[in-house]
Amino acid sequence: MKDTQPAPVHLRDYTPPAWLVDRVALTIRLDPAATRVRAQIRFRPNPEAAPGQDLRLDGEGLRLISARIDGAARTLAPDATGLTLPAAILPGSPFDWEAEVEIAPQANTALEGLYMSRGMYCTQCEAEGFRRITFYPDRPDVMAPFRVRIESDLPVLLSNGNPVASGPGWAEWDDPHPKPSYLFALVAGDLVATSDRFTTSQGRDVALNIWVRAGDEHRTAYAMDALKRSMRWDEDVYGLAYDLDVFNIVAVDDFNMGAMENKGLNIFNSRYVLADPESATDADFANIERIVAHEYFHNWTGNRITCRDWFQLSLKEGLTVFRDQQFMADMRSAPVQRIGDVLTLRARQFREDAGPLAHPVQPASYVEINNFYTATVYEKGAELIRMLHLLVGPEGYDAALELYFERHDGQAATIEDWMRVFEDATGRDLLQFRRWYAQAGTPRLKVAEDWDGSTFTLRLSQSTPPTPGQPDKAPLMIPVAVGLIGPDGAEVVPTQVLELTQATQDFRFEGLSARPVASLLRGASAPVIVEHALDAETRAHLLAHDTDPVARWEAGHDLARDILHAMILENARPGPEYLAALDRLLRDETLDPAFRAFALGLPGQEELAQSLFEAGHTPDPAAIRAARERLTQAMAETLAQPLAAVFDAMDTPGPYSPEAAAAGRRALRLRALSLLSRLDGGAKARALFATADNMTEALGAWGALLAVGAGQEETAAFYRRWKGDRLVLDKWFAQQIIHAAPEAAADTAGALAAHPDFDPKNPNRFRAVVGALAMNPAGFHHVSGAGYRFVADWLIRLDAMNPQAAARQSTAFETWRRYGADRQALIRAELERIRAHPKLSRDMGEMVARMLDSAG
Repeated sequence: MKDTQPAPVHLRDYTPPAWLVDRVALTIRLDPAATRVRAQIRFRPNPEAAPGQDLRLDGEGLRLISARIDGAARTLAPDATGLTLPAAILPGSPFDWEAEVEIAPQANTALEGLYMSRGMYCTQCEAEGFRRITFYPDRPDVMAPFRVRIESDLPVLLSNGNPVASGPGWAEWDDPHPKPSYLFALVAGDLVATSDRFTTSQGRDVALNIWVRAGDEHRTAYAMDALKRSMRWDEDVYGLAYDLDVFNIVAVDDFNMGAMENKGLNIFNSRYVLADPESATDADFANIERIVAHEYFHNWTGNRITCRDWFQLSLKEGLTVFRDQQFMADMRSAPVQRIGDVLTLRARQFREDAGPLAHPVQPASYVEINNFYTATVYEKGAELIRMLHLLVGPEGYDAALELYFERHDGQAATIEDWMRVFEDATGRDLLQFRRWYAQAGTPRLKVAEDWDGSTFTLRLSQSTPPTPGQPDKAPLMIPVAVGLIGPDGAEVVPTQVLELTQATQDFRFEGLSARPVASLLRGASAPVIVEHALDAETRAHLLAHDTDPVARWEAGHDLARDILHAMILENARPGPEYLAALDRLLRDETLDPAFRAFALGLPGQEELAQSLFEAGHTPDPAAIRAARERLTQAMAETLAQPLAAVFDAMDTPGPYSPEAAAAGRRALRLRALSLLSRLDGGAKARALFATADNMTEALGAWGALLAVGAGQEETAAFYRRWKGDRLVLDKWFAQQIIHAAPEAAADTAGALAAHPDFDPKNPNRFRAVVGALAMNPAGFHHVSGAGYRFVADWLIRLDAMNPQAAARQSTAFETWRRYGADRQALIRAELERIRAHPKLSRDMGEMVARMLDSAG
């Protein structure tokens, strides 16, 4: 590694671009080893910038063939990151720039810019990939309409906007909407389309196409249905209609992200497009529904209004995640969807906030922007929108969004612009709320109670732990949704939203006849950790009677956590209150099966490790796993009768449906099966695996077998059945590692990494092996250190091919400081070994430096 890290980019240093772009015309002649890109760009001075400035064009990995300014040839010398046009050679008025460059997409293993995936040309330009295609001011506040001509003998040639002309070996596309370069897209390949049409509320007839490889078209129906529902929902809920004549989606096998919202040409990781009952699980179908919606919603919240600079990333991502959460809540069970969102937030973002990679929703600086496509920007960013919605109410939110689109359509906006429309539309002073964007860390909400015979007082205190670069935190504006439950289980005070704005505040509820139980943070109204000392009996009371489904689930989750803590620290036995409460839930047929499935789930090993650490203990991954195993066994033995009844009752005969009701029944059935397999040696699971007609049940049955140390024959059968399906084979790799015994996990991952079907260049396959080991915490953190060595070895190898993907997988090490000295020494040695690599990328260098150098 180089002796010095690249200098960070700071938000405070933002300056407007010296030059703006009026139009872009690209001619791209495709060739695997020598693609030629001819760019014709009309520049003009920015009236808001100081005159007489140089023009800096970003460019990486480009061979400059020719350059012209207003038709006159220029001899220019690019440097490693671009090309500077000195002010002395530029007119003081608008001018035409023309450049031809050569690039080699076949050699592009980083999957940024223009690259190839199994013979298909495709692009990924967010955040800074366009500079790998041609010289350009590659920043989001430079917006222009694009016209693109693609030349190739491939049959399908796609780009942004509307098709305007085509002929043998060429096609032209025109996108009339000004866009930043990160939204540019191109796809060329031998593809087939599933096509449909959609008529917008404004009467526009839109052609819809989902492009896939031949043989995959039968797996696109659900994605198309999700797209059409997303388009209608955005019109009905937000009043936003689509604005082009065509909307294309392309499924790509090699893709670093989930999907990309390029204007009119969304490019998707194929795992989030392709699904049928035999090859995709209920979770796969739900992910397709959500991600198709998310990328479509970006058409307005991200494309029509984009972000001024990358420090504003959550402006588009946090808002669009919130919108896709709203959509999913309307399409499925809203409480169940919210519980799922909360679990995702806590598993990914709370973990991030608690370690050396913690950063604000609006970071103040970065070295590599790709490292900030994080759970904080996305999931916590969405929680901030949700809190705004709660604070100003649905009508205030609608008014603010209407003003946002009216005021900023066609602009590159900022978080300050976003907050200003809420203040202007509602009249509320939200200055304190803005701290949520600037402060890192997960706030702690400490709760104390007082009862004087008729008045119940809640004393709420807030604090946020120090995070790297932010030792001191100011009080936030926290909406705390609260209800009160009486001793008889009746709700005596319905939900109220308390606004906690000080370090400590008292809230009084008067005129009560008996001491109530507080139901706190209903609907998970804020992304905080609640510290509320309740005994098992009180939590069980809430689990039985709380009228808010999310708070009810939370009560059971907290009760399980408390029991597991006692089992880990004191070798206690499972508490009877918890098991009795689960028995009642299992037998309650009025409850949504999906809710009951969630209620049967225990806190994960990672969550327990973090909660123990925050309570002042050094977590032992082996002890955590052992306690979960003991409690799971106790659940199976105590609940055997209702579990067997549920397993039978939740069968879903007839044709498979991915809809929420059927998926919920399967989720509860498989949860019961996983417990029953501990009693029958896997007999029911083995039978289900043999007869399952859908991937959800087949994978669930196989996983239940692996979890009890069985399933070897089923593992071989699964491979024989699916070895030709790249997406299903990812599941085959991952399941074996996730369910491996801790002492065997690293060896299992190593053996699978040597399998002929393992391709580290494919991000999905890399995650299915290296990423899966981190999903087996007791295996990854085994005292031998073998898990750490395995992951570090592969991060070094992948970093040379795909720095972005490698850097994202490095987060497996982000929690290293919470463990004991022995494990810390092993992890530090691996991080130092990565940092010492002579050709370490900027992406990986920043991540390792933050993990090693941040105080903790």
